[in-house]
Amino acid sequence: MADPERRRGRAHDAEGAREAIISAATTAFANQGFDGARIDAIAAASGYNKSLIFHYFEDKLGLYTAIIKRVKTAMHDREREALAPFLDNEKLTKDAELFRGFLETAVRTSFDVMTEHPDTYRMFVWEMAEGWKTYGNTMSQPDFKEIGRIKEFFARAQASGIVRADFDPIMGFIVMISMCRWYMCSLPLYQRMLPEEKLSSPEVLARAREQIVRFVIHGVMVDPLEPKQ
Repeated sequence: MADPERRRGRAHDAEGAREAIISAATTAFANQGFDGARIDAIAAASGYNKSLIFHYFEDKLGLYTAIIKRVKTAMHDREREALAPFLDNEKLTKDAELFRGFLETAVRTSFDVMTEHPDTYRMFVWEMAEGWKTYGNTMSQPDFKEIGRIKEFFARAQASGIVRADFDPIMGFIVMISMCRWYMCSLPLYQRMLPEEKLSSPEVLARAREQIVRFVIHGVMVDPLEPKQ
């Protein structure tokens, strides 16, 4: 029977190896995209041979999928923690102030997650250039079910008269997410164009985040001065 200490040691080594491989692969995919990244180079950067990569992840797509799943988990955990106080309130889609707070928090959280994970939005830039073909292969059924829940959520708020009647939940959701992602993806370009603006500084990023929040609020919610439709 194997010694428990040795089993724990092997498990720890395996965890360390996976972490090193995922870290090296994330950098490679961010710098070269899925097609450009090479398993040999990832193995060399991680300090482990490529046979171990295939053992843990089967192939390059399996490795890429593991990274995307980790990113999604981190984002969802962060969003769940930030939005839990709102989602637990049964009045969320009926109370305008509560709903506004929910939207503001959702956008801020999405923006902050992107700023904290630069390799992620660099991977997204490659995906956009390549038609999201690789990312699409990592999607699962729960990803599609989420769309239905979003439509239902906004429909309830529309029925309560706090969301604009002409607001399209799916188009609106895409625009909200895209504003945060695209801002971060295009930031290096505008930093070159406007070096005096210090667009990457924490202060300017905070201002950009609040500007996006205001766009979302005014685009989604009924103005208090407007008659509810």
